[in-house]
Amino acid sequence: MPSVVFLLPSGRRVEVAVAPGTTLLEAARLGGVDIEGACGGSMACATCHLWVEEAWFARLPEATPEEEDMLDLAADWAPTSRLGCQIRVTSALDGLTVRVPRSSLLSDA
Repeated sequence: MPSVVFLLPSGRRVEVAVAPGTTLLEAARLGGVDIEGACGGSMACATCHLWVEEAWFARLPEATPEEEDMLDLAADWAPTSRLGCQIRVTSALDGLTVRVPRSSLLSDA
């Protein structure tokens, strides 16, 4: 199974192995990362906003115009910002590393 690495604001590193097709939002929750994801993954908010590490960003499918519109609402937007509910893990993304902004967490981690 491919794995995803979440880097938390506290400096903690959480690595989660997930089945292909799992979204980053789902992977975060499976790994105990307290990410908000208020809309449950329906792309109706920006509370699962993540920063993709630069080395991985170009390997992801491009954001849709709808995702880009939602990212305009994200606190702490950065050039490598993406919504966790819109990225599905594949074997080609094994080791994908993302940073979790404090604004996307329900509690400090």
